[in-house]
Amino acid sequence: MDTNLRKRIRAGDHSAFGDLFDAYARSVYNHAFRLTGEWSTAEDVVSLTFLDAWRLRERLDEEGGSLRPWLLGIATNVTRNTRRTARRHAAAVARLPPAEDVRDFADDVAGRLDDAAQLAAVRTALAKLRRAEREVLALCVWSGLGYEAAAEALGVPVGTVRSRLSRARTKLAKHMEPASLDGQMRGDRTTAVWPIREGNR
Repeated sequence: MDTNLRKRIRAGDHSAFGDLFDAYARSVYNHAFRLTGEWSTAEDVVSLTFLDAWRLRERLDEEGGSLRPWLLGIATNVTRNTRRTARRHAAAVARLPPAEDVRDFADDVAGRLDDAAQLAAVRTALAKLRRAEREVLALCVWSGLGYEAAAEALGVPVGTVRSRLSRARTKLAKHMEPASLDGQMRGDRTTAVWPIREGNR
């Protein structure tokens, strides 16, 4: 299926691109959320990823397997650019005069969520990882890509994927309480802390 789909996409077949979106939009969304931790940003990343995929369709190899590594690689690059833009925006806002303090009721609502403490602990631990380590963790652990597919998505050697993933796991274990990790990390795969891990397609 994917080989035929690749050829149709390269040829600019809009119906094929719709099939591509239907098949992989959820995987791209979950991957983007795991990298950003923000639902709205993840939605933006999905839109931009498929726009870039359409723009880059002629570079897609006609032969090959699943298109997930290709799309997740594009999503990873889009996320990097999105985060850079957000940092520039935040820096610009920080230079503005301070506004009058207004109570944020969203914090009260968030405080009632049962998993708020665990989510905060995970996000804090992930924030201490290097960007490259977070990306490999998201691809191999939560999106379920093998080392070779992750290497294809990132455009790096397989050995680099292995070493980054090893460092990421070591750092996470160090920065999180054992209870927080219980049930999350299992060998080369984990149950996702955020949306559930997708199956391989």
